[in-house]
Order: sequence, then C-alpha cells, then structure tokens
Amino acid sequence: MAEIHLISDGKLETERFVSLAAAVYPLVDYIHLREKHRSALELLDMAERLLRAGIPASRLVINDRLDVALGAGAGGVQLAWHSLSPAAARAAAPGLRLGRSVHSAAEAAEAGRQGADYVLFGHVFPTASKPGQQERGLELLAGAVRSSSIPLIAIGGIEPVNAGQVLRQGAAGIAVMSGICGAEDAAAAARAYRLAVQNA
Repeated sequence: MAEIHLISDGKLETERFVSLAAAVYPLVDYIHLREKHRSALELLDMAERLLRAGIPASRLVINDRLDVALGAGAGGVQLAWHSLSPAAARAAAPGLRLGRSVHSAAEAAEAGRQGADYVLFGHVFPTASKPGQQERGLELLAGAVRSSSIPLIAIGGIEPVNAGQVLRQGAAGIAVMSGICGAEDAAAAARAYRLAVQNA
C-alpha cells in the first residue's frame, strides 16, 4: 500500500496542529514536523506534545533537525538540501529513518547512494506553497522514480483526484501539506486521500 505523509505547513498554532494530527494519524503513515520558523526548543516541545497526544514515535518525522529528532525519540528525520548529507546523518544516527528532499533524478539517485531510506520529490503539480515556481510534472517524476534505488514519495499540489496519476508513475506514496492542514475537516480530507491511495 502506498504511503501517505502529512507535513505540517508552519501556519497552525501548536495546539491546533497537535489536535489535527491526533485526529488524522490513523489515516496517514507518517507525520512530519516542518516548522522552519521555530527554534529547536520549540520544535522539541511540539514533538513531545504530539507524542503525548498518542502519535507513535515511529511515525513522527522531524524536518531538517537531527538533534531534535534524537532528543524527541522520533522515528525519522527529513533532510533538506541544506541539511546534513544522508551519509553524515546515518553515521550520527544509525537507527533513524532518513528521508531526503530532492528535485531531480540525479539527486534521487545520489540520496540512495548516500544511505537515505526514501526520497521526497517535488513539487509535482502547481502548489500555493511554491508560488511562481515551475512544477516538475509527471514525466520528471517518472524519471526520478526510475533513477532512485529507494522508495520515492511525491509532493506538491497532490489532491485525491490526481493522487492516482502520481502513483501510476511508480511513486511509493504521496506527501500532503495544505490538502489536509488547510482543510475545513482534516479527518474527512485524510479519509479522501486514503481512499484515493487504496483505489490507485
């Protein structure tokens, strides 16, 4: 079954995101904390609140901050282009599930060589979180899938209506930010994504 990764959008107050995550986590596979404006201390507090709300540690992923992931006992870290390399992160934290954000087939291949467990590739479709930036599209997605020796999760403008197109290119899953975080009913949105993935 293809994975669904929920990624925080950095717009919700801590308590609101914790409540949202607690409501949807049975419907998604991983919850990523991607809060670029927060300090390490704030991120750690947020992670600990998620764990107290019942989110399993194995399904919690911290964006960029390896130290916070280790401090919180999270299951994984999502490495950005400016983060440690997967090889360096693996040496420092051999037990963590490592994701690497990539934007090309070459970057996807390199992440696998360096020991990442999966890559996050995007953005596939136009998205409000990347205004004015050209989407990469399904063809480049398919090329990145072919080049990657590890599972590729697609991100960017993915909705229940186009999730099937993405998975048919060989993606191992989808990542969603505003589609759930910005929904009026987050649980209903998560159910729609889960159904789309099952049907694909």
